[in-house]
Amino acid sequence: MDGTVLVADDDKTIRKVLTQALTRSGCRVHATSSLTTLMRWVAEGKGDAVITDVMMPDGNGLEMLPKIAQDRPELPVIVISAQNTIMTAIQATEANAFDYLPKPFDLPDLMKRCAKALELKRPRVQSEQQMLPQGEESHDLPLVGDTPVMQVLYRDVARLIHSDLPILIHGESGTGKSLICRILHNNSDRRALPFVTVSESELTSIDGPAQIISRAKGGTVLFEHVSDFSSECQGRIVRMIDLVTDQSPRFMATLQEDPSSYLDRGDLRNDLYYRLAGGSISLPSLRERVDDILPLAQHFLTKGDRDGAFRIDITEEASALMRKYSWPGNVRQLENTVNRLGLLAQDRRIEANDVAGILRDQPAAELIRSNPKSDKLAWDVERHLKRYFDLHGDVLPPSGLYQRILHEVEKPLVEIALAETRGNQAKCADLLGINRNTLRKKISELDIDVKRRKVLS
Repeated sequence: MDGTVLVADDDKTIRKVLTQALTRSGCRVHATSSLTTLMRWVAEGKGDAVITDVMMPDGNGLEMLPKIAQDRPELPVIVISAQNTIMTAIQATEANAFDYLPKPFDLPDLMKRCAKALELKRPRVQSEQQMLPQGEESHDLPLVGDTPVMQVLYRDVARLIHSDLPILIHGESGTGKSLICRILHNNSDRRALPFVTVSESELTSIDGPAQIISRAKGGTVLFEHVSDFSSECQGRIVRMIDLVTDQSPRFMATLQEDPSSYLDRGDLRNDLYYRLAGGSISLPSLRERVDDILPLAQHFLTKGDRDGAFRIDITEEASALMRKYSWPGNVRQLENTVNRLGLLAQDRRIEANDVAGILRDQPAAELIRSNPKSDKLAWDVERHLKRYFDLHGDVLPPSGLYQRILHEVEKPLVEIALAETRGNQAKCADLLGINRNTLRKKISELDIDVKRRKVLS
């Protein structure tokens, strides 16, 4: 084996045994009994793989995994734990641990798994430097999806990689905002420099901005959910962006909604928005790219099968059910769901009843019925209206908006209802719940061409 392994365990004997075994195998080892020390090493870019216990004196190793995945997505983590429960194993899997071993573990087995983790690390680092090819080529992107909205996203990201413009990335939770930030950094000229994620607390002190600039060393600074920052802290970000020096980092920020909604509520300062909006990226929700759901699911199943020992198939009925779900948690929710389905799959097949069982257990599944935001028609109308008002800037559009919107909705409704009833106006009126004279009036007002179709026997 070749590489540096970070070991975190409060048991001195385990640290000693792992250090000796890994060193004999050719690895460099940093061992600690503190999660705080481990996370500092990770933040400093040390290590090619991590072996960590769950219960530590200063925290829970599982709770650190999301932070590691955010800051160092290429860093594989092996979790070892004396808490040998199914929930611990599930939590490790859902937290995207590379592997999980219960204590007491078999040392040769752990060494084999560590070797796989180090082998995984090397090609990932190489591919990061080639994540985004030049021009329009986007086949090597570490994002799965061939839908038109994803192709637009690929082009936007490729266009902004080598720019020094501040970037504002907005999209619903689970759409991959942090991933896009990492892609932009890892493929830019700043890839060898630090990537610093800043919290609001780091901006509260007067010398906070200067310390952030010093840590970044000309790399990239990310403000996640910047609308949650106070107005005072947002003002300090504005001054940081305006302070241009030879060591100025590139600034990125993320939002979960369209910026206009935050501006309307006063949660986002106008001066900060104007500085960030020069490079703006909008991430589509999974509802906007339904055709990507099955390829994503297959990708996660392949990713989960690290040994390549078997393939799990998704039946057509299961795929259809997954396409109908609203996925309020987007790609992250889909990944967690598919990981669970893969573990429960019988005969290497995911059936519709498996999907229904898991989605039924998730409270978010009710959103498709109870939350108006998840209603597809209302959601589309809202987006249409927002774009319509945005096109008019600070000036209100012409009067008569109510009737224009109703007209746009009514015409396809009547046309499709007529088509489904094969032009039979009596049946169409009954289907729509209106009388026949009202239907005739609508056909005339909406200039709909009615064609009566014969029923084929």
